[in-house]
Amino acid sequence: MRIAGAVRVAVAAAACGVLLTSCGSGSDDSTRTTKNDGGAGQAKGGGSARQKPADLKSIPDVGDRLQSKIPKDSRQVVAVYGDGEDSAKSTVVLFTKTSKADATWEKARSWPAHNGKKGWTTAHRENDKRSPVGVFTLTDAGGVLADPGAKFPYTKSDSMQAPHYWPRTHWHDFDYVIAIDYNRAKGTPPNDPTRPQGQAKGGSIWLHMDHGSGTSGCVSLSKAGMEHLLRTLDPKQHPVVVMGDRANLKA
Repeated sequence: MRIAGAVRVAVAAAACGVLLTSCGSGSDDSTRTTKNDGGAGQAKGGGSARQKPADLKSIPDVGDRLQSKIPKDSRQVVAVYGDGEDSAKSTVVLFTKTSKADATWEKARSWPAHNGKKGWTTAHRENDKRSPVGVFTLTDAGGVLADPGAKFPYTKSDSMQAPHYWPRTHWHDFDYVIAIDYNRAKGTPPNDPTRPQGQAKGGSIWLHMDHGSGTSGCVSLSKAGMEHLLRTLDPKQHPVVVMGDRANLKA
């Protein structure tokens, strides 16, 4: 059940002191809408041209361990390929299937990206500056800017504004956000502070806009890339993110 507007205001306010150690901030009003259908649209720029590889039966360069964690009914996968375990550079690739009966993945778009400034980890901890390796569902979105046509439930809120004591280059990081369901309550705004596995395991791991360098643990890409993902990823397609450095992805 989704949290009512008044309750979300209180939750966002409570998040203020928590989320600055990860990728979020929070305390202000928010509005939330649910998009169940409508066209995905095409973002202009920010990604490579659409192409269809032959006989792509699984997500490339992802080993059986993580491949098996991709839900059978998922027809959209955001793959994040980290350059190395200690690298902050990565590439985001969107893979899709056209129907439930389609066994072949299609590489739809790709974008240069960044991840945690210290790289990746299979045991993420609060404030370790590394992004968690794994397969995670994607269910909720939001940002400082108005809904660009997202199919996810979208929360527009100034509470997601990056604090202005951060470098100016980071001020627009959270204009658009897609929450990665790592240690969070699904069906809530991205900056909801609830952490079901406890504070020590960290949280507020998001896809958000890029500032040109590593993050506190999130994955960042261009504004055009975020707009495309928001307009394309559809809860009905059961989207997930598969993320990690290339060695851990293949393991």
